[in-house]
Amino acid sequence: MSGLTLADVRFYPDELRDLAIAWGALGLAFTLFIFVSTGRQVFPDIAGAVTSPLFVRVFALSVLTVGVGFLLHELAHKVVAVRFGQIAAFKADYAMLALCVGAAFAGFLFAAPGAVYHRGRITERQNGLVSVAGPLTNVVLVAVFLPFVFFGGFVGELGQLGVTINAVLAAFNMIPFGPLDGKKVISWSKAVFAVVFAGTVLLAAGAFIFVGFPY
Repeated sequence: MSGLTLADVRFYPDELRDLAIAWGALGLAFTLFIFVSTGRQVFPDIAGAVTSPLFVRVFALSVLTVGVGFLLHELAHKVVAVRFGQIAAFKADYAMLALCVGAAFAGFLFAAPGAVYHRGRITERQNGLVSVAGPLTNVVLVAVFLPFVFFGGFVGELGQLGVTINAVLAAFNMIPFGPLDGKKVISWSKAVFAVVFAGTVLLAAGAFIFVGFPY
């Protein structure tokens, strides 16, 4: 397998594997978190729990909301980095993915699936734009999922989870700490950071208050 090229952006075989595994692992972790945090039984009959119609339904919702939010967030970083002449690829952190799933069994949500690593000559402004592209993509996804909120059944649940999760992902990643995007954005422009951070925090608060979670 030689990889995949879309719109002049190349995706490497190992990268495609890592993206698929991280996507599935995050979907599983979030599903387990919902089950445990809402008091549903997972142990001791794990096989029975994970094959139940409810588990399958929540897993489908998770991969289509949390998974898509993560995937497009990371791809936004990669696409912008490549546009600036960087060599960029996503690499999964398998230890963190295992911790993410394990923490979900205990009722905690912890997600650090990996990151897009890029190399080449880049300015501070360009690096800031690469970083802010991820959270802004989650903001766009909030708008994409919002119309589904007004439907019933699975589609309505998809909208609720998609809006709230992507709003939270945008705000969380703008925290100016450690490897999060906010730290690189604030290093480039405090004004841009202030606007995006305040906007995403307000968006996340609004999503919790007016949309919420389906479970």
